[in-house]
Amino acid sequence: MPRKRREEGHRAPNGASSVYYSEYDGKWHGRVTMGVRDNGKPDRRHVKRATEAKAARAVQELEQMRASGLVTKPGRSWTVEKWLRHWVETVALPTVRPTTAAGYRSVVYRHLIPGLGAHRLDRLQPEHIEKLYAKMLRQGQAAGNIQAVHRVMRRALNVAVARGHIARSPAQTAKAPRVEEDEVVPFSVEEAQRILAITAGRRNGTRFALALALGLRKGEALGLKWSRVDLAGGTLRPSRQLQRYRWEHGCGDPHACGKNRHRQRPCPDGCKRHHRKPCPPPCQPDCTAHAASCPMRRGGGLVEVDVKSRAGRRVIGIPTPLLALLRAHQDAQVAEQKAAGSEWRDGGWVFTQPNGKPIDPRADHAEWKAVLAAAGVRDARLHDARHTAATMLLVLGVPARAVMEVMGWSQVAMTARYQHIPSSLVTSIADQMGGLLWKAD
Repeated sequence: MPRKRREEGHRAPNGASSVYYSEYDGKWHGRVTMGVRDNGKPDRRHVKRATEAKAARAVQELEQMRASGLVTKPGRSWTVEKWLRHWVETVALPTVRPTTAAGYRSVVYRHLIPGLGAHRLDRLQPEHIEKLYAKMLRQGQAAGNIQAVHRVMRRALNVAVARGHIARSPAQTAKAPRVEEDEVVPFSVEEAQRILAITAGRRNGTRFALALALGLRKGEALGLKWSRVDLAGGTLRPSRQLQRYRWEHGCGDPHACGKNRHRQRPCPDGCKRHHRKPCPPPCQPDCTAHAASCPMRRGGGLVEVDVKSRAGRRVIGIPTPLLALLRAHQDAQVAEQKAAGSEWRDGGWVFTQPNGKPIDPRADHAEWKAVLAAAGVRDARLHDARHTAATMLLVLGVPARAVMEVMGWSQVAMTARYQHIPSSLVTSIADQMGGLLWKAD
C-alpha cells in the first residue's frame, strides 16, 4: 500500500526536522535535532535564511553532518582568534618544548590572528586561508615561512575538529605556496679536510670536527659534557643538548611591562632596518611579548635539555684521530682553567667560553662562518656538516641500520634526506658497470 501523508494539523514525529516561515522577521527558519546535549536535553540546531530554498539546503547540510557523525558542539561557534589563543596557550603549550611553543606563538600572534582572527571558526573557508598566504607573499614573506604558518594552522584546526568545534578543517584543503627547496650539497672529502686543517689551530676547533666526522647536531655538540665522553673507551653519549629558550615575564602585568617596546605602527616604505627580512607587524593591543626586558624575567637563556627522541640517546664510537684531538682539547682546557683561576665557572662542558661558561649558539654560528672563510670553502650551513657525515657513511658502505644508530635517527627514511650521492661515487658506479658489461677480451 502506498505510504499515507501526514494529515494536516498533526504534529511531526519527535526529532524530525522542520522548515517554516516567520512573519515576525520575514525569514525562513529551520530546526534539526542533532543529538542529545550533556544535560540530557535534545540538541536542537536552528538556522535562518532569506528564502525557503536556502533554509531547506541548510537543514539538509545539518542532516548530512548528523548522518556522517560530524556533529559540532552546540552553541555559538568560537571565532578563529578565540580558538587560536586557547589552542596555543592551553592545549599546545604544556605538550611541546619551549622553543616549539615560541614558534607557535610567533605564528599565531604575528600572522594568523591578525589575518584570520575575526572569522567564525565554523565559517572559515580554504579561500580565506589562501588569501592570507597570498597577502604574505606580496609583503615579501618567503614561501618556506608561509609553509611553517600553514603547518601551525593545520595543527590548530585538527584539534578543533577532534574536539567538535568544526566538522572539517579548511586547512586540509587550503594550499600553501610551493617551496623550491635548495638541494643540499655536502662537503667533498677535500673540502672537509681543508676545514679540519683550519680547525686544528683554532680554539674549540674540535667542535666542528665532531660535526663533520660524527654528524652531531649543534645542540648536541654544545651540550656535550666530559662526563659523557669516554676517552679511554673511545665513545661518547650525546644524550643532552644545549638550547636557547626565550624569556618569560615574571611580573604581574606583561603588557604594561613591555609598553616602551610595543610597535605602534608599521615600518615606513623603504625601511632599511629590516632589509634582510620582512618588517615585523605592529604589536597587538594586548601584546605580552618583550619579556627579555622584564626585570623579573625567568625561564630563558641557555638551557640543558634532553634530546628529542630515544634514538638520539645513543653511543657513538670516536675515530682515533678525533680521539687525539679531544685529548689535546682537554689539556688546553685544563690550562685555561688554571689561567682563569676564580673566574672559571666549571659546568663540565667540553666546549666553553674562556671563563668556563657554555657557548652561545649564535657565537657558535659566527665561528663556523669564520672557519669556512679561513678555509676558503663555499658558504654553507653548519647543519650541512651533518649531511656530510651521513654521506661519508654512505660512501664507506656502512649499513643503513648502523647509520641510523650513529646519526640518532628513529626512521630509516631519514637516510634519503641526509645521504647524497657524490659525483665521485657516480663515476665509480659507471666504471664498475662498464667493467662488467664490456669486459676486456
